[in-house]
Amino acid sequence: MAEEAKWTKAAPGLEGAGVGGSASPQASCGGTADAAALDGLLSRRRFLQLAGLGAVGCASAALLGGCSGTSGSGANPGGDDASQVVVTMTTSSEPAAGFDPLFSWGCGEHVHEPLIQSTLFTTDADLNFVNDLATSYECSEDGLTWTFGIRDDVTFTDGEPLTARDVAFTINGINANPASEADLSMVEEAVAVSDTVVELHLSKPFNAMLYTLAVVGIVPEHAYDPATYGANPIGSGRYMLEQWDRGQQVILRANPNYYGERPLMERVVVVFMEEDASLAAAQSGQADIAYTAATLVDAADPAGYSVLNCASVDSRGISLPAVPSGAVKEDGGRTFAAGNDVTCDEAFRRAINLGVDRASLIESVLNGYGTEAYSVSDAMPWFNPAMKVECDPAAATALLDEAGWAMGADGVREKGGVRASFSCYYSASDSVRQALANEFANQMAPLGIQVTPVGSGWTTDADGIYAHQYTDPVLWGWGSNSPVEVYSLHYGSSSGNYACYDNAAVDAHLDAALASTTVESSYPEWQAAQWDGQNGFAPQGAATWVWLCNVDHLYFKRDGLVVARQKPHPHGHGWSLVNNVDRWYWE
Repeated sequence: MAEEAKWTKAAPGLEGAGVGGSASPQASCGGTADAAALDGLLSRRRFLQLAGLGAVGCASAALLGGCSGTSGSGANPGGDDASQVVVTMTTSSEPAAGFDPLFSWGCGEHVHEPLIQSTLFTTDADLNFVNDLATSYECSEDGLTWTFGIRDDVTFTDGEPLTARDVAFTINGINANPASEADLSMVEEAVAVSDTVVELHLSKPFNAMLYTLAVVGIVPEHAYDPATYGANPIGSGRYMLEQWDRGQQVILRANPNYYGERPLMERVVVVFMEEDASLAAAQSGQADIAYTAATLVDAADPAGYSVLNCASVDSRGISLPAVPSGAVKEDGGRTFAAGNDVTCDEAFRRAINLGVDRASLIESVLNGYGTEAYSVSDAMPWFNPAMKVECDPAAATALLDEAGWAMGADGVREKGGVRASFSCYYSASDSVRQALANEFANQMAPLGIQVTPVGSGWTTDADGIYAHQYTDPVLWGWGSNSPVEVYSLHYGSSSGNYACYDNAAVDAHLDAALASTTVESSYPEWQAAQWDGQNGFAPQGAATWVWLCNVDHLYFKRDGLVVARQKPHPHGHGWSLVNNVDRWYWE
């Protein structure tokens, strides 16, 4: 889902295979100069010190207390504990409300498995549902009642049993909390029928709810206090919170009473830091997994590390308003101006899709670390291959000519007194989006389309992106392993329908997809919404978006660390990497 925080509840979502290489462990820096260094538990402050010193090997004895190395099978080069791993994440990965699923932990903007809490089920690397707390689940024929069987052998870390009442309490609590980022609003009520059976009563069929439930951690009704739970979570998951130094790091350790297979990785240290500090952490040997960017990965090449390249559905695309100016759009109780007199021309939008050279964008902006994007759900089971479009500038030119967009003397086309000129908004703090927006503008110019990139912030101020979200093309970041984003971005009345495209046939397909009693049976309707031969938002249809690329998620991985096969990563570097950290190990 999109990284851009909005004032409405985020749409639900869920978190290729990653590359987990292996080699002999390398010598590294370690030390005991301060308490934070003990057992490899490193604070962000010390990483920033290393970054400031430009450390690439052993730092000064005053900082790290000397250098030492380890070698041989089973040793963890990052510390003395062979079952510990140190991972860097972006500063935005730190949960503002703590580790509370009733706010955003696990089920918020960057969806992931909550680790500290159990979920009804999870998804495997092939995105198949796998039971966790649930022993079974089924849907009524009308799609309005879902029944889940709950296992009876699970206890919370305080020793109390987990029952169906805790499941119902969690789901009802999410809906009662206006600050929750999980969207379970289609659930009217969750009812515990017994200790081992819970029913969800829906106001409308919405099977994509399952993808949200796969990342909603279950909290204990008897021990939940919204004021304190986030910092002191009691769960039943694979890990327990050992330590949280706000603004610096989180330490998780394996739950000794976990009902499932015991984690191979006993302790997980997550350090929150900026991109340059993350690179320094790898260069100085102080992190085992350090996130990085496509613009840095080839030049950095820290010794003793390889590149872990995780495929993603982290998509970059530009919304194209499909109605003329003068329209309005309701969103979150507010009314916004909508419409664009240039992009409202369907032939114009189709031409843009034909004219984009996605491969060139990926090579020039992402250094090759990405894949061509044609939708918000490329390669997912609900993806329609009709969304794919080949780069064909000649066809784009012919389409513009046929539609009456005549080339002007200044190289910009015009039709009916309207110049083929528009602004493209992007997040000014994102250098990759800036580069994508500029390269997109460069590619459109030979077609006679003038694009002016505008960097701004995610605000509703006059110059902010949200003030222009329905009137101007915007370069967005989206991505989740859930079909609900197809719904959010294209359903007529959805606030995420930035193109303001309203088509009854498309809406009917989307409604039918959600009404299916199994997720698998919904796939044909999701695909038909994209293109059914006559209607759809595919490039040969309404062409309401021009999708550019899926951004690979890149990390420096210490040699000797084996990372389990990854699911496709959703939008944003973060916790999705450690979904299966319990299956990681050191060679």
